[in-house]
Amino acid sequence: MPIFLLIRHGENDYVKAGKLPGRVVGIHLNERGLAQAAALGESLKDTPLAAIYSSPLERALETAAPIAAGRGLEIQLIPDLMDTDVGEWQAEELKKLYKLPEWKTVQQVPSRFTFPGGESFLACQARMVAVFELLAQKHSDDEIVAVVFHADPVKLVLAYYLGMPLDTFQRLGCDTASLSILRLGKGGAQVSGMNLKPPFALPAPGKKGEKKRTKNNKS
Repeated sequence: MPIFLLIRHGENDYVKAGKLPGRVVGIHLNERGLAQAAALGESLKDTPLAAIYSSPLERALETAAPIAAGRGLEIQLIPDLMDTDVGEWQAEELKKLYKLPEWKTVQQVPSRFTFPGGESFLACQARMVAVFELLAQKHSDDEIVAVVFHADPVKLVLAYYLGMPLDTFQRLGCDTASLSILRLGKGGAQVSGMNLKPPFALPAPGKKGEKKRTKNNKS
């Protein structure tokens, strides 16, 4: 089973300013975010990574850079790791969105919601799972792979492999620069850590404790 390190990008001022970023380009890590990325790189420096994948958005790339530094590994961009396509809601002020009746649907029954002019949470989850299924085929057992992307996509991946209904995925935590651990392969799937912060105590590669893979209930 390959071991995937699901890493959310570091902090940025766009979200702190109260706006929904979606796929806005040009959002960079702030001072704290850069420090978070450096801490990730330091904590993972002795972890033998086989590959590093990233969303093409700047905030993810800037988080991946310290992890890749000194390894001789190229950061491989995967467009399908992009953040949720929030359509017309992109760059809107969150305080405005909170007042919309649709916001309750986003939080309580996200499986029924499609962003105006964008994608549904179901579509986003399917996009993310497809990426990880392909990566699981590409990487051999016990290879450790870092994947840097975004909060809701991270939670949607974890929810799927934990067998959680999509409507409960918002209950999962995913702080900036956090790391979650997913073992994935033909034998099944296992989540062995969520929303972890440096320094990490990563599991040693091995096949013990594998669990049968479950599929998320799409109803």
